[in-house]
Amino acid sequence: MKNLLTLILAFSLVSFSCANHNEIESENSTIENPKTSISLPLAGNAYSSKHLDESNITDNGIENWRDSNETFTVYFRIFKPGTFQISVEESVEVFGKSEVEFSINNEVKKITFNTSKKAILIGNWKINQEGYVALKIKGISKNGDRFPSINRLKISSADYDGKISFVPNNEGNFYHWGRRGPSVHLNYFIPENINAEWFYNEITVPENEDKIGSYFMANGFGEGYFGIQVNSATERRVLFSVWSPFNTDDPASIPDSHKIKMLKKGENVHTGEFGNEGSGGQSYLKYNWKAGTTYKFLLKGTPNGNNTTTYTAYFFAPEVNKWMLIASFSRPETNTYLKRFHSFLENFIPEQGDYSRKVLFNNQWICDEKGNWTELNTARFTNDNTGAKEYRMDFAGGTENNSFYLKNGGFFNDYTAPKTNFTRPLNNKKPEINFNNLP
Repeated sequence: MKNLLTLILAFSLVSFSCANHNEIESENSTIENPKTSISLPLAGNAYSSKHLDESNITDNGIENWRDSNETFTVYFRIFKPGTFQISVEESVEVFGKSEVEFSINNEVKKITFNTSKKAILIGNWKINQEGYVALKIKGISKNGDRFPSINRLKISSADYDGKISFVPNNEGNFYHWGRRGPSVHLNYFIPENINAEWFYNEITVPENEDKIGSYFMANGFGEGYFGIQVNSATERRVLFSVWSPFNTDDPASIPDSHKIKMLKKGENVHTGEFGNEGSGGQSYLKYNWKAGTTYKFLLKGTPNGNNTTTYTAYFFAPEVNKWMLIASFSRPETNTYLKRFHSFLENFIPEQGDYSRKVLFNNQWICDEKGNWTELNTARFTNDNTGAKEYRMDFAGGTENNSFYLKNGGFFNDYTAPKTNFTRPLNNKKPEINFNNLP
């Protein structure tokens, strides 16, 4: 009996040892024939905890990482559960010996780096649900002046055969656009044969959704846009711009005959030119608008009969309880009333692209040249190329209570199918505006 117990105990120890050995071997061996394998560049898919322009994410990935308090998060999206093996590709550059921690859902793997240009297997993670995966990178210790520079990660799976959403390369400057996150739009449907001289909209940015880098654009039209921005922790703007009919990103190259002319501007409004995304005339008022408050936007577009059209923007803030003139611009080579009505939400600072932002559009109306108002309550949701290519899937829009809404950034999971039409209930709250009393 004693010999039998000894034999059973010995067999149990061997079995446990073998099982444990197999687990370790699986964790530390590369998948030979993966169903899925991608090379993920950190330049387009990672964010620093500093969220600053001078953070250590460049077009080469993580570089010059000296501060152990600076951590990084890498994002990619899966479309069903699976087990994923993650490695640092051979692009790693090492400066002495260092220890770095990688974690997903608080499951931690610690890796020691001491050899340059060597691929290093980090480990395997089982992900139990569809959605975004956040891989956190934290520096533990180093004996040199910096942690390793990491360019790319390899993500492989023996059981996952679906798509993985991420920014794959920098073609078309997609590291910049991908890290900014997808821009989202509402394109309003209007009845045919209306000469729309006025476009009215109201927007509310919910509390805590006013992230730095956000542009909440209320009144978009065929030749420009008008909305509010969060430019920094201390500065906010009301922005109104009109594109030149001359197609260029360089304002200096526009001939005088095609330049936008400023006719008038409101008190404390700055005016000038803009470039990089088309060119034209720009105006902005530094104004400390607040999240949770509803603001009103009014735009006028009038053809002058001499192949020019005048566009004028007014902003109503409840804090001052009056309409304020932002600016009035004349656009040459143009003879039209307002058209192509839309709103959008974008983030213009790449380092802020891992924050989510949201805006509500509360009450849309147009008014024709005879003073007849029409409420707009149907819109189509669309997104930009970053979303259309499915590099980023954190985009949403639709209706909420009696408003339209747009949401983007922050790597949330519930996205809205592009080109979906939404109809909100009619508010029947026609704007009460005396056009003759506008400034």
